[in-house]
Parts: sequence; structure tokens; C-alpha cells
Amino acid sequence: MHSMSAAHKTLPLPTCVEVVNLANGRSVVVKVNDRGPFVDNRLIDMSYAAALALDMVRNGTALVEVRSLAAGAPLTAPPPRSAGERLYVQTGAFGTQANAERQAAWLEQSGFDNVVIQETVRGDGTALYRVRVGPVPDVESFDYMMARLKRLNIGDAHLATTP
Repeated sequence: MHSMSAAHKTLPLPTCVEVVNLANGRSVVVKVNDRGPFVDNRLIDMSYAAALALDMVRNGTALVEVRSLAAGAPLTAPPPRSAGERLYVQTGAFGTQANAERQAAWLEQSGFDNVVIQETVRGDGTALYRVRVGPVPDVESFDYMMARLKRLNIGDAHLATTP
């Protein structure tokens, strides 16, 4: 509780990770030394000391980014986020635009607003079409959106950033 530690479902034990609170940019390095979390839609459980350092004790949850640190890697501050960067829920990534458009239309018919398709070019020159919903303003909105997506059998949706 008073050590800088965390619980994660899949990372090897022990692993050091950097956790960044996306709302305020604060970051901590913690040792993952336990399994968890056991609440749906939670990526990581933080000790009280780590949560306090991230300024997330008051709300109890926060949108965070977790970066695994290689053994011996220098501990540096994360790069600052640009002012225009926003958080979205990514529901899928497709190699064809038609498949992305099909999922986007289905989400819109299911009552989701602000569905966007973001096209990027992969290293091999081929296109990738990411379907995203948002922006996501806070943890409660993220949890609500994830629960709705789960009811639609989209269980692999995740938080993503976009400029």
C-alpha cells in the first residue's frame, strides 16, 4: 500500500513500468508485483503511494498510459502531450476501408455518436483504417462506452490517442 507498486493481469512478475496520468501528465515508476485488477475495464491497479503521486486518489480512477521499462532502461519523464491530442476508444483496425466503414456504420446505427475512421500508412506502405469513438472526456465516460461496446460483443476495444 505504501510502496510504489501495482497489479497487472498479464505482465511478468516483477516488471517495472512507467504509469502516466493522462489528465495531468504526472508519471511514476512502479514495480508490478501482483495480479489484478479484478474490475472490468481496468488496466492496472496502483498502490496508494503510487495513486497519490499520480493525483488520482480523490477520483479513485484515472485514464493512464502504461509503458513497460526494459531492464536497465533509464527512467525519464514522458514526452509532453500536445494540446490538441485527444483520447478515443478504438473499436477496430482494418486493412480495407470498406470493413472500417461497415463497422463505423454499425456503431452509428447502434447509437454511438462521433465515430471516426482514421487512415494511417504502415511501414510497408499499406493503409490501415482505425475505427474510433470519442473523444472520451473522463473515466466514467470511458467505462460507460466500454460497457456499451461489450454488449455489442466488441471486447477488444481500447483507449487510443489521436491529434
